[in-house]
Amino acid sequence: MRIVHLVCSDRFAGVEQFVLRIAVAQREAGHEVDVLGGSPERMPCPLRESGATWSPAVGLWDGVRALRTRRRTADVVNTHMTNADAAAVLALGRRRPALVSTRHFASPRGRALGIRVDALVRRRVDAEIAISSAVAAAIGVPSVVVHSGVPSAPADAGVPAERERVVLMAQRLQPEKRTDTGIRAFAASGMAHDGWRLDIAGDGPLRADLEALVDELGVSDAVRLLGFREDLPARLERAALFLAPCEVEGLGLALIEAMAAGAAPVAASAAGHLDVLQGLDARSGYRPGDIPDAADALRTLAEDEERRMRLAEQARERARTEFSLAQQSARTDDVYRRAIERRPR
Repeated sequence: MRIVHLVCSDRFAGVEQFVLRIAVAQREAGHEVDVLGGSPERMPCPLRESGATWSPAVGLWDGVRALRTRRRTADVVNTHMTNADAAAVLALGRRRPALVSTRHFASPRGRALGIRVDALVRRRVDAEIAISSAVAAAIGVPSVVVHSGVPSAPADAGVPAERERVVLMAQRLQPEKRTDTGIRAFAASGMAHDGWRLDIAGDGPLRADLEALVDELGVSDAVRLLGFREDLPARLERAALFLAPCEVEGLGLALIEAMAAGAAPVAASAAGHLDVLQGLDARSGYRPGDIPDAADALRTLAEDEERRMRLAEQARERARTEFSLAQQSARTDDVYRRAIERRPR
């Protein structure tokens, strides 16, 4: 198939990483893939190395112009986020490729050009992909759940027994990510007194407030705010525990990456995390917003190495079998083909 992905941004956050990964996987599966949008620093090189192409598309009108030059050659256009959805509706005429919208957030579409575009897009889209059951339930339209995939270790690769006594968090320092909940839970767990450390990879507007919270809780010797890190994969392979306190994640790519790397997960039992944690040890989750319960989950796994290692192995296997890029690519292909078949010839 000739596939075009559109994300109207110049960033490299979760959605753009999603687009990069699925595009490379689709190229490896033999499709022709063209990506429009995403970070000009982070997207072009890996895409072009895979044989895919990349072009900038920063905003809605960039997306419209880029799609107009491709509407007669693409088999399917896959849009990501509201501006891309609106751009596709504006750019693609009646004789157009199949239009598939991937829904990344557990909420209706936002606004574009000052108006709500949900009803307009809904009449034109041929299929909607939801990245989790929570997203599918929230968007209010029929969709197909296709879980996001991440690179995974080979099936015969075990979880290393030697791990640092580190709880790792990796997320933007934004209010909805609930980084403060993670810090409070770590402080309440008492793990700092046993030589454990909390490392927080990521940056954002709340950094100064979070540094003040660390000082207020008296755990400044055990908590480090690392900022944005290029070495996150290596840190995931060394950390014993991974903490994901966000309660509104569409799915949680960082959580799945941690599981694939062999870190034992502890996450808020809400939204997309429910899909990710299904079937794992009960202490892999905690009641959303419940700091004592989160602290107990961390402490339980910190004190019981055998249980922690067992959870890490369960989580790694679940990431490998249920959240692989190959599986995501194959399931997405099925959605594309059905969408193409529904288009008038």
